Amino acid sequence: MNNVTDLITENRWQHLFVLLIFIVLFVLLTLASNIIFKKLRNRALRSKSLIDDFIVRLFKVPSVWITFSILLNLFNSFLDKSSRIYGIMQKAGQILLILSIGWLVVQAVRAIFRYFQNKLDVNQPDNLIARRRLTQLNMIEKVLIVTAVIVFTGIALMSFETVKGLGMSLLASAGVLGIVVGLAAQRSVGQILSGVQIAITQPIRLDDVVVIEGEWGRIEEINITYAVVKIWDERRLIVPIDYFLNNPIQNWTRTSSNILGTVFLYVSYDLPLDPLREKLAAIVKSDPNWDGRVQNIQVTDSKQWYKEIRVLVSSENSSKNWNLRVSVREKLIDFINENYPGSFARISTTGEAKQRHTATGG
Repeated sequence: MNNVTDLITENRWQHLFVLLIFIVLFVLLTLASNIIFKKLRNRALRSKSLIDDFIVRLFKVPSVWITFSILLNLFNSFLDKSSRIYGIMQKAGQILLILSIGWLVVQAVRAIFRYFQNKLDVNQPDNLIARRRLTQLNMIEKVLIVTAVIVFTGIALMSFETVKGLGMSLLASAGVLGIVVGLAAQRSVGQILSGVQIAITQPIRLDDVVVIEGEWGRIEEINITYAVVKIWDERRLIVPIDYFLNNPIQNWTRTSSNILGTVFLYVSYDLPLDPLREKLAAIVKSDPNWDGRVQNIQVTDSKQWYKEIRVLVSSENSSKNWNLRVSVREKLIDFINENYPGSFARISTTGEAKQRHTATGG
């Protein structure tokens, strides 16, 4: 009896000693890691590039967890293999190491794609190629991250015998369960495949100007299952990713960021157009939002009481074209009011009353 008690006491002191050494060594390695990363961060801050600072911040936390999991696996070998705590620590060390490596892989993917994304400048006027590549990189990055999370989570779960047995049982009954799961996941799988298809075919790209559901906005984010459209009034429209493949949308920047804008005015038949054309030329010439390609005025329709004139102006992107159209509309309206008062369309209610009176025989 005394021998058993002495053995338990000895094992307890051994566990405490191993735990103490583990804590001291982990703290020392963590402090050393913090010092190294602090120096790396200071060096990154002195450089002109932003990617090195991003990489340092990405790998700081995963390095701590990898250090912890490696130490846990190493010190676990000093414990009594027949004790219960040995099995718990061994399993915990395996899972932590697997998840830490998975986390490191995810951060490495993010760092690699951030490096290539920073090489693309979408602020240039002609940024079609940059937006195309940025859309592809953004979608591929998300697919790889999701794949890495699923793979490493699955590896961690398979380390449990109970989960492994459950998986074999599920496979044995896959005849019915597979159909149910397949039907339930059909929508999600379809969304993911739609996201991959959009990354390849690119009916939309990041920063594209689109009109969707009657809303004008820009593609702000493209995720695996949904896209975010930033509406002109700062609202966000969340759209399922397969919507862009199954529904018609207006993409104003599909092949180029250059765009034509229209302004419609409804004026009387006696208003001459040549003075308006001269005024339009003077307006756009002094406006930095005009790209010098197109400016003209045409009569596009005629009604009983007025004619419709269309003012067409061009800009290098949709934002500038919006501002140009607003300016042109305001200045042309002021010009007509000042030089040709009463020339805007008016419906002759008197004429309508006479027609109704004649028709009724009054």
